[in-house]
Amino acid sequence: MTKVMAVNAGSSSLKFQLFNMPSEEVITSGIVERIGLDDGIFTIKYNGEKKTKTCPIPDHQVAVDMLLKALVEEGVVKELNEINAVGHRIVHGGEYFDDSTVVNDDVIAKVEELCELAPLHNPAHLIGYRAFKEALPNVGHVFTFDTAFHQTLDAERYLYPLPMEYYTDLKVRRYGAHGTSHKYVSEQVIDMLGNPKESRVIVCHLGNGASISAVLNGKCIDTSMGFTPLAGVMMGTRCGDVDPSIMPYLCDKLGKTPNEVLDIYNKQSGMLGVSGISSDSRDIEDALFKDGNEDALKTSLLYARIVSKYIGSYYAELGGCDAIAFTAGVGENAAYLRRLIIDDISKAFGVFLDEELNNVRSGENRVISHQYSQIKVMVIPTNEEVMIARDTVRLLGL
Repeated sequence: MTKVMAVNAGSSSLKFQLFNMPSEEVITSGIVERIGLDDGIFTIKYNGEKKTKTCPIPDHQVAVDMLLKALVEEGVVKELNEINAVGHRIVHGGEYFDDSTVVNDDVIAKVEELCELAPLHNPAHLIGYRAFKEALPNVGHVFTFDTAFHQTLDAERYLYPLPMEYYTDLKVRRYGAHGTSHKYVSEQVIDMLGNPKESRVIVCHLGNGASISAVLNGKCIDTSMGFTPLAGVMMGTRCGDVDPSIMPYLCDKLGKTPNEVLDIYNKQSGMLGVSGISSDSRDIEDALFKDGNEDALKTSLLYARIVSKYIGSYYAELGGCDAIAFTAGVGENAAYLRRLIIDDISKAFGVFLDEELNNVRSGENRVISHQYSQIKVMVIPTNEEVMIARDTVRLLGL
């Protein structure tokens, strides 16, 4: 068996899973949170037990050292050299990478160059990589890019109607995000459809960040996120698509700079901004069904309408649809939002939910559409970490 560590480093966090490959058995998993603070939190799960420790975690190197020390202390591995490889999630690969890749100096340089397109993510990923590289210098490392799955978009879908030199000189184009999740979920859906030669799948990755993709015969042909992860559908705190002219209008009326308004777009909008309640769909659901809150209702209806518009447009692009898949925190768990979204498109496309199946809570792949629905509707729990592990094994020949 080959032991592969899958790492997802954020600006102040580090998620991890250690797999036995190729069985894809999860040996241990956990997260380091609040990196850079005195009350950092380290959590590890192993053998059915969950252990949490609160302590100062000043940087990612300390976080990685804590993780590797815990692997030995908890008996997950006897020695660190039992770990054969490490795979790392990278948000932005630009046009350089249409697949995961083995890390070398040239790859590092390109990811560093792309930091300006993902300033909150790529630098943190590189810090996490370097920390693991220092701790495990003799094993192979692989980068898996969130943008790679969307590199199959053609020019008519990734270009913006702006002066062409903005693309050729400044690389302003649609890149998309959540690609690792979209790839995993679409592959699961195609398998559940019986692996047909031709398939038309719409994936709704709905979490605090959200994106939709149109997948034709296993390849992404369109996606909702754009130059940055701000574009597309309404999210937890992000506005998604809005009229560009709102930016200078708000700057003038509120006396704010463009960056200050952009911060509002990213952190104070979406579900939080419309509801005034929370960015978490669970809080919106409680306010709606327990209190009958009108703002919660308005937020839910707006969210469903925006997502359903993307589904409708992708239905047209794909020339029909065989399956709609919901994934990520909201997509997997918010049954009321799934129902509102499908209700919006049911008459046009003949798609209907089985209410009993829709309300089931499960961590398994499942079909939730009615037997007479013309499109299958599925819930597919996403698993980005296993995709990272698979690509790591494939590219390193393990």
